[in-house]
Amino acid sequence: MMRIAIFAGSFDPVTNGHLDIIRQAAPLCERLVVAVGVHHGKKPLFSADERQAMIRAAVAPIAAETGLQVDVRTFDGLVVDAAAENGAAFMVRGLRTATDFDYETQMAGMNAKLRSDVGTVCLLASPDCRAISSTLVRQIAMMGGDVSAFVPAAVAEALKTRAASTGAN
Repeated sequence: MMRIAIFAGSFDPVTNGHLDIIRQAAPLCERLVVAVGVHHGKKPLFSADERQAMIRAAVAPIAAETGLQVDVRTFDGLVVDAAAENGAAFMVRGLRTATDFDYETQMAGMNAKLRSDVGTVCLLASPDCRAISSTLVRQIAMMGGDVSAFVPAAVAEALKTRAASTGAN
């Protein structure tokens, strides 16, 4: 039986921190569903299609190197429901700080009450990735800063283009 996991987030944009967690998850499963959250109340910088394309390009080398099958999909409901719909036995979550640990512990408890058949595995971000967040990356990029140390090159270029098109910097 194939071990399937799900890694959910907004990925607006995908960062080196996300890729770090995906790389760490590779030995834990044969298939990883990267689930892009589409929440109608939020206004992301990139569309769901753009985020999916950036993720697919960014994870291709990891998939080739590790043999991990990566599927990139959208979801708009509860993550535990998306996990069940995709046959995932567990959700992968990244931890950067103690605050993340507290939040993820609470979420894991709630998710276990909603769907006891879907577990949660928390992975510690590598030291080089602990400060990276999509929110900070967006803010830096929209103010004309260099985000190349935090995201794949194609994502840095997309951020630069988006900042220029919105007149943000």
